[in-house]
Amino acid sequence: MTAAPEARTPGDETAALKARIAAEPALILDDRELMQALIAAGAPQGRNVVDLRGALVGRLESRLDQLSRTHRSVIAAAYENLAGVSQVHRATLALLDAESFEAVLAALLDETPAIIAVDAARLCIEVDDDGSDPAAGLPSALAERVVALPEGGVAAYVALGDAPEREGVWLRPTPPEAELLYGDEAGRLGSEALIALDLGDGRVGVVAFAAEDARRFSPDHGVDLVVFLGGVISRVLRRRLP
Repeated sequence: MTAAPEARTPGDETAALKARIAAEPALILDDRELMQALIAAGAPQGRNVVDLRGALVGRLESRLDQLSRTHRSVIAAAYENLAGVSQVHRATLALLDAESFEAVLAALLDETPAIIAVDAARLCIEVDDDGSDPAAGLPSALAERVVALPEGGVAAYVALGDAPEREGVWLRPTPPEAELLYGDEAGRLGSEALIALDLGDGRVGVVAFAAEDARRFSPDHGVDLVVFLGGVISRVLRRRLP
């Protein structure tokens, strides 16, 4: 014989409902229709409605704070991006205005670092075994920042560390071997951007921009502007390289 189901009183159902709400208040707080109904009920319904109103206000304030923080982050990122675009445009104009190889190097190694706010720049070009020097005839202030590398030297340097290559760009902390490019300056430099150059006629090169700030160039940063600048540098150098 099947036992009859135990009868539940209205008091039992009320207690069960209270327990469920206490355990999962989000059932009400996240339900717009329920909250509107409770708020519309007004203060005469007693303290419980007021408490729920307070909880709702607290939750809305929390969400508003989160939205405000997100909004500020988006605005800051937009301004930073606009500043970056402006810097790259100015550097591009400086490079395009150069009318000789020496002028290109001055724009690349002096003006561009100042414009994009980095602390060091190097142009690295692989040379043949015949001892040709891409910096021959240049003023010493420029020549010392044009680095002649042996065949395979560019690939060997960019392979240092574990930063990924993205569209011919590496953004990373400066490796212990950074002295190969920056000489005595290497010790104060914390991060670098390496940009592969298409110099034509089988010539291999890379331009390196380095900053003292270790967070200036990071693998998780975007590379669109850096890729664009690299394209400009490659085109200008192809026309001016001796």
